[in-house]
Amino acid sequence: MEIANSRLGSRRQIEIIDALRETGRATVEELSARFAVTPQTIRRDLNEMSEARLVTRIHGGAMIASGVANLAYEARKQVEGPHKRLIGQAAAALIPNDSSLFINIGTTTEEVAHALMDHTGLLAITNNLNVAAELHRNAAINLIIAGGSVRASDGGIVGAATVELIRQFRVDTAVIGTSAIDDDGTLLDFDIREVTVSRAIIENARRVILVTDSTKFTRTAPVRIATLAEIDVLVTDRLPKGPFADLCRKHEVEVIETGDPIESGSPID
Repeated sequence: MEIANSRLGSRRQIEIIDALRETGRATVEELSARFAVTPQTIRRDLNEMSEARLVTRIHGGAMIASGVANLAYEARKQVEGPHKRLIGQAAAALIPNDSSLFINIGTTTEEVAHALMDHTGLLAITNNLNVAAELHRNAAINLIIAGGSVRASDGGIVGAATVELIRQFRVDTAVIGTSAIDDDGTLLDFDIREVTVSRAIIENARRVILVTDSTKFTRTAPVRIATLAEIDVLVTDRLPKGPFADLCRKHEVEVIETGDPIESGSPID
């Protein structure tokens, strides 16, 4: 995605954006070495770019904050990976044996699938080839893969045929992800085709579990999936305090916070 030069203070900042698009996140030290400048210079760049809402500052560095284009798949897998594993384990613990579920596209939903490997008697329907690759190794899970167009970027299956298959079922639980969450509780994504499938999943599940790491509360995306009122359980590493926590209480959303993994990094510099 091309970013207007007027929003960036230097050519280096444009190149920082390009680097973050590929890697998902980078530390101050990594960027300092890459561009042969001092850590103080990189911190200044990142602070300016954060004020312009081009990056999101995280522990010791930054990640991309694009509102119109998602990160590359491998970069998404790396961002908050340890947190996503804990979220996946916590969400999987909510799913009983001998039940039915949808699992949609997302690197965090893939962690849920990985954590379901000891479950038995599940009927799992997914539009995510990576989820299918995880679940099919468990012979005790009856796996159904939705048809449709496969996105080369991440193995997500989307389109009218996908929606039609989803609507043939009424399951106990839907496990969904999101690319961004607005302050008012709106869930957002980048691909209208994926959102259409997500809507069908939500509408055809008795209980909806949203799995998302805390970076999604600082991001934005252009396409509306749903509202917090349509979610039954929110599993995250850390919930924003204040108004968003109040929204969860207002809509009677059960919140499960997994906290930080043991290998958590140092506070933001």
